[in-house]
Amino acid sequence: MEIKIIQEPISFGEVKRIAEEQFGDLVKFVVDVERGIMAIGGDLHADEEAILLQNGSKQSDLWGINYYPDYPDGEKIEFDSMINIRPSQGNRSRDVENMEIQKRIIKIVNELITT
Repeated sequence: MEIKIIQEPISFGEVKRIAEEQFGDLVKFVVDVERGIMAIGGDLHADEEAILLQNGSKQSDLWGINYYPDYPDGEKIEFDSMINIRPSQGNRSRDVENMEIQKRIIKIVNELITT
């Protein structure tokens, strides 16, 4: 599937369709917490990360998540990706450990996915 950079809102239905076509129940996003954009459609978070880097994002601002459209609100986002392992930024696991960054990610995702 072609990776898309989402700068303007995308419909929840489109996100659900992409999830069903790719992995069945989830879609991978890489969120740029400074620019307020995200990439969707990659088989790997690293693929989406590369596209965002080519389009002006900074590595330190990019975080990988999995989004489960059919899960209840509050459970749709999983902060898990290999690209999140960044000891130099104090993030030593696949999770996004910083709660402020998690809040920024949630805000961006909620602004860019419309019902």
